[in-house]
Amino acid sequence: MARPGKNKLVLSILFFGPLLFYLFLLTGTNNFAKLPRLTPNVNEVDHFSNSDSIALKNNISILCFLGADPLQHKTNALNLNEKIYKHFYGFKGFQFVVILPKGSEAHAAQLKKELGATYNVDKWHFLFGGEDEVKNMFESLDTSYELDDQLYSPYAFIIDRELNLRGRNDEEAAEEGLLYGYNAESVATVHQEMVDDVKVVMAEYRLALKKNKREI
Repeated sequence: MARPGKNKLVLSILFFGPLLFYLFLLTGTNNFAKLPRLTPNVNEVDHFSNSDSIALKNNISILCFLGADPLQHKTNALNLNEKIYKHFYGFKGFQFVVILPKGSEAHAAQLKKELGATYNVDKWHFLFGGEDEVKNMFESLDTSYELDDQLYSPYAFIIDRELNLRGRNDEEAAEEGLLYGYNAESVATVHQEMVDDVKVVMAEYRLALKKNKREI
């Protein structure tokens, strides 16, 4: 016969386990309620080729611009794959969206193959458009950053389910006081800043779901 004390311990774990998980998600550099929405109404991606059934709306997306030859910047993708993707892959509605110029399809396929050597990469989506389409997409983020002449940016961006660009607006985050994106060339930046902020957005969404269920 199970002892009463042991039963109480099991019940306590079952009751407090989910709460502790949410608290884990909320721990980090930022309080989730204070993670700013830096740019509203980021463009959708439905006009890019290869975008069938891919949308930013109603998903939490990591948005990247890896240029005309994404293999030259595969370190960015590998950093993000290791530090972000593998930890949040199982979250429903989470995805990676990489915007590339047309003509880079073969390089993108090779990169996806390399990423898939260690993880299931079905939530990595590579979309292709003309030069102006790529630029317009980047400009819709309304950041202080620029694409280079190969349509590449080292920054990865967090887009929430309502098409808001999320980031930081404190002086410690960036020299200009705004951190629109995360330099994916730096493992430290991805690991120390971006992981925390993705946790924040995830926790925010999960708590909203929980609240909606209570109100139904």
